[in-house]
Amino acid sequence: MAEWIGQGLRRIGWRSLILLLALIVTSCAIPQIKAEDRLFVPLTVELLDVYTLPPQPFEGTTVGGLSALAYDRPRDLLYALSDDRGQFGPARFYTLALTFKPSGPPKFDTVTLTEMTPLLDAEGHPYPRGSVDPEGMALSPRDTLFISSEGDVRQNAPPFIGEFDRTGRILATLPLPERYLPDKPDRPTRGVQNNLSLEGLTVTGTSGGAGMVEPFRLFAATESALVQDYNEDPSLPLNSRFLHYLIGDDQTTLIAEHRYPLELEPSGAVVNGLTALLAIDPAGHFLALERAFGLRGLQVKLFQLATGGATDTSTIPSLRGDLSGIAPIRKQLVLDFAETPLAVDNLEGMTLGPRLPDGSQSLLMVSDNNFEGARATQLLLLRLKTQP
Repeated sequence: MAEWIGQGLRRIGWRSLILLLALIVTSCAIPQIKAEDRLFVPLTVELLDVYTLPPQPFEGTTVGGLSALAYDRPRDLLYALSDDRGQFGPARFYTLALTFKPSGPPKFDTVTLTEMTPLLDAEGHPYPRGSVDPEGMALSPRDTLFISSEGDVRQNAPPFIGEFDRTGRILATLPLPERYLPDKPDRPTRGVQNNLSLEGLTVTGTSGGAGMVEPFRLFAATESALVQDYNEDPSLPLNSRFLHYLIGDDQTTLIAEHRYPLELEPSGAVVNGLTALLAIDPAGHFLALERAFGLRGLQVKLFQLATGGATDTSTIPSLRGDLSGIAPIRKQLVLDFAETPLAVDNLEGMTLGPRLPDGSQSLLMVSDNNFEGARATQLLLLRLKTQP
């Protein structure tokens, strides 16, 4: 046997044997990738800086309640939507100019308010007090702003998603299925819950050039479960609804709807839900902010979503009970803000921002101070990296 082995070694050579053994060892060391991990884009998010914007008057309004962001790359401007229902000024959004420090680690340098734009109805009038609750905002490829309103169930003000021009005037509203519309202001049996309505809003798509705009996608999500989807069992996660629209020049179609499982509500939570949604590619990957607040304080987490393979729930009347046959949107934790070195507040808006001085992609977030006394608004600067 020993002689046979020796003859074999002489035939293949010692160098070939060493290479063969190296290949065996290397193949054994290849990390095992779970099938679930292949659903997601490999990315990391790093919190770089927090800028405090104190409460202040601006053009006859009180700056606060900032609940959504949209970055206008061609103009290098940031739009911030206020969720004020008319108490501290008209329904509105602000325009801000940002600069970063030219050297050293990426940080904010200046944040300057430059304009306040009131939201106007089809006749060009500001919305009546209490009739809208602006929460989500996205800049579209046709240079318009889509804005979602939670409405107010008790005031019989329905939720809606509207398309606004750059002057703030509404152009059109998207068709919203009847299941989202409360059937009565007092103890509704269907529709959005009050103040837990259309919170997340994002758009994908590009201009076709030469003034043409190709059909694009708009996605929206409710902050929490619809009335008919609500489950009293605290051991089960609540399910938001995620809407997928195709928008063209002369037609808007709700293509699909999916189940978005929220994280389990922490013990003692008063508020828990999805507060912002952001598309990161055209292949069905998103970032989602979830926020819980209660006896244990504030908890904010950032997730990556993968919508591929999720069941279309548009024909399912209720997401309550046995959901074993309904594939949900898949989630992966990206960042738990409790583990970051900088304290963050009530985060409600996010957008892809300008390139950082080192060429990497920035991610901007904003907190809603709820117009509470001296409570400040935070602007967060993060770095978003996609790994090869």
